[in-house]
Amino acid sequence: MGEFNVHRVRFFEYMPSAIRAMAFNAHSQRLALARADGSVEIFNFVDSYFQEKVLPGREGKSVEALCWVGARLFSACLSGEITEYDLVNLKPQYTVDGYGGPIWALTPNPQETHLAVGCEDGTVKLFEIKEESVQFERNLDRQKGRILSLCWHPSGTLIAAGMMDMIRIFNVKSGNGTHRLLVERGAGAPKSREVVVWSVVFLSDHTLVSGDSAGKVQVWDGRTGTLVRTHLVTKWDVMALAVSQDESSLIAGTSEGTVVQFQFLSAVMGRSHGDDSEWVRTRTFKNHTHDVRALAHTAIAVVSGGMDTQLVVRPLLEKAEKNTQESALRKIVFPHRSLVSCGKKAGVLLLQFPGHLELWRLGESQGNGKHGDRLLVKRKPEKLLQLKRKGEDNIFCSAVSPCGGWIAYSTVSAVRLYRLQDQNNNITVTRILKLPKVLSSANQLCFSADSSKLFAASSQSSVIVLGLSQSECKYVCTLKPKSGSMEVVHLMCPSEDGQWLATANSLCEIHVYSLRRLKIHCMVPMYSSCPTAMGIHPTTNNLVVAHADAQIFEYSITQKEYTDWSRKLQRQGLHQLWLERDTPIMHVTFNPRNPAHILLHDAYMFCVVDQSLPLPNQKDQLHNQLTLRSLPEQDRACYSHAFKICKTFQHLLCVSMLEDNSLVVVERPLLEVNAQLPAPVRQKKFAT
Repeated sequence: MGEFNVHRVRFFEYMPSAIRAMAFNAHSQRLALARADGSVEIFNFVDSYFQEKVLPGREGKSVEALCWVGARLFSACLSGEITEYDLVNLKPQYTVDGYGGPIWALTPNPQETHLAVGCEDGTVKLFEIKEESVQFERNLDRQKGRILSLCWHPSGTLIAAGMMDMIRIFNVKSGNGTHRLLVERGAGAPKSREVVVWSVVFLSDHTLVSGDSAGKVQVWDGRTGTLVRTHLVTKWDVMALAVSQDESSLIAGTSEGTVVQFQFLSAVMGRSHGDDSEWVRTRTFKNHTHDVRALAHTAIAVVSGGMDTQLVVRPLLEKAEKNTQESALRKIVFPHRSLVSCGKKAGVLLLQFPGHLELWRLGESQGNGKHGDRLLVKRKPEKLLQLKRKGEDNIFCSAVSPCGGWIAYSTVSAVRLYRLQDQNNNITVTRILKLPKVLSSANQLCFSADSSKLFAASSQSSVIVLGLSQSECKYVCTLKPKSGSMEVVHLMCPSEDGQWLATANSLCEIHVYSLRRLKIHCMVPMYSSCPTAMGIHPTTNNLVVAHADAQIFEYSITQKEYTDWSRKLQRQGLHQLWLERDTPIMHVTFNPRNPAHILLHDAYMFCVVDQSLPLPNQKDQLHNQLTLRSLPEQDRACYSHAFKICKTFQHLLCVSMLEDNSLVVVERPLLEVNAQLPAPVRQKKFAT
């Protein structure tokens, strides 16, 4: 496998933000997820649940509700604004005032012609969805309390609104309330205690289901306004409800971290549905430690998220095919993109937070040792700089140059570039004020290997090339693909010799540009799964690409074809255990001392792929290297193959090589993340 001196970094105190809302698009199989910091993430459920897009948030703009209208995505927040997102350029497209104070609920009608908005002032407002905007149309009857939850009847003629202590049903055409459903406080509850109806679901047979702060899931007859059944599922709040597309299954998320499933079942064995069918509590899932604030019910799985920041995809085993990727439980904790930039010549790390950047100098060890030894620290890691963002927009992307002399970051509205100089261990920071006007914002940033150029990914898959001198930045050119793609670049990597630049976008297009001729060189044959990481080999200039479905390809840039090793890998196929990993490869790098070594990592392991060794077949074991070292020498030779996996380090955010051939491993242990969460409402005790 090769041995490295490893800088084990745990000072990156990255804290994921709580999940506040989600919306699932059944047509495109995309899940939109909103977090408390205002950011929105798009996951592609068809492509191995890959996080294909991230839209950064703004300070003080916490998204309270999300919804899809066709391929368009809308959100609402407590600042009282409705936002439509530009999913191509990854930024808000426009914002409209809701005219009713903080907005608590947002939902489109089934015909996708109108949005219903639940406001603090007690009004349900209807907005007409136009081709390029939304326009206020009218109010329904005003109520005394705030509107906390909304749901349209599938016919589009009625709307149910959850409030304090009651549910109102409105006739959309007249705007008048037709029924007023009073919600019980629960046995033993004081009269002064209000019941919050957090979520409502309106079914096609006029059944109305509500979840409230008294821990009840209640089933109502929407035609008569009468209570049919009460299910007490928790002593705490029922925060969210979601129903399957065929309305045979319903799920409820609680503030104690459980998700309860109800199914519409007949009392007669063997009969699917009938007049005697009713909603029956069938299963309880416990995959969260804190409030479950958001739910989605796909055709084969329950998707949940909340205060513990984790996105959980729990397959329904009767729906998913057994022993497949679809039948595996998934917990997505960390982003599928790197938040760490490494200045490998200077030995520095740039750590990206939503509101600031931190620059750290790595420590130095004393002496050498054998495998597994902890070396004495001669110099501790040092925090050199903390750079706060300007304005309210969160930081979207950032980079530090290999020499450590430049830092760049971008928000959705501006790019900022800084020159760093180290004078007797005193860091001076100078902002480069004059940037080319063409550089308004960037989706990705990276520097050339010699730190003389800055590459900024712009709109329509183009890349702006900037030349850097001692204290200024000059526009060089804009690299554009021939394909005319509208999608933005989400991956960039330059070659060590400064000759090539490779880019990838979410349409699975990979372009390679010649930096000497400043034009496109070739386009890699398109593969169906999105690229998640790539790197250009420093010796051969071969491009190694990892995809969301765990496939790996090696492409010769000079020959414009896949290499023999890549063709052999595709003919033989990757090991089944490799394909069953549930997190994507996030970074590709190389070992300068051994050109045959490719280093890859996901959240739970890093792997050295040795191209000089035979590929593993399906009968071989993909051993963790610690397990392999415990075997006798003669047995160890039997397991020798190209994929050397190390699971010593967990919850990896970055694995990178420095110029001195040492390895930097940035970890964020999940226990440390959980320790920063607020205390849960219910804590597990022994024997309970």
